[in-house]
Amino acid sequence: MKTALLLIDIQNDYFENGTMTLVGSRKACDNAKLLLNRFREQHLPIIHIQHIATKPSATFFLPNTTGAEIHEKVKPMENEKLIIKHYPNSFRETELLNYLQSNEISDLVICGMMTHMCVDATTRAAKDFGFNCTLIADACATKNLEVLGQTVKAEEVQKSFLAALNYFYSTLMVAEEYLQN
Repeated sequence: MKTALLLIDIQNDYFENGTMTLVGSRKACDNAKLLLNRFREQHLPIIHIQHIATKPSATFFLPNTTGAEIHEKVKPMENEKLIIKHYPNSFRETELLNYLQSNEISDLVICGMMTHMCVDATTRAAKDFGFNCTLIADACATKNLEVLGQTVKAEEVQKSFLAALNYFYSTLMVAEEYLQN
């Protein structure tokens, strides 16, 4: 059993003054940094996922912008894997699956942004590919959503998506709990 940390889209546009500010992005980033520090200390595999928009109608993660850069608190080090993606699912049209398999990684500790989109899509795909997933709830962030003319507050979106991913798709933990293991 080999475990890797997967940090999904912790990029500047999701923070205050970004073009797609999320609720709780700062706290989620701080908790992701705690996980990142632990994985670095233990010399465990770390994979950073960076979304670069390719659709002409995109409003965030635009190529060659500060907003698309990985947040300074969790920037990859030279020896850490960086994978660029263009879809919510981090496995789609990327080298992620091949990288995990070639490095005999069986378990993923997942955190990042947005919980309801890229974290959800990637966690479900990882489980479908046979990986054991631990999702760090307080190292993820999302935003308010609109459905049928109503606003669903970010806190409810977060709880709903985490609840849906808990049990079958992942083991849900908070950073402090994971770091005590």
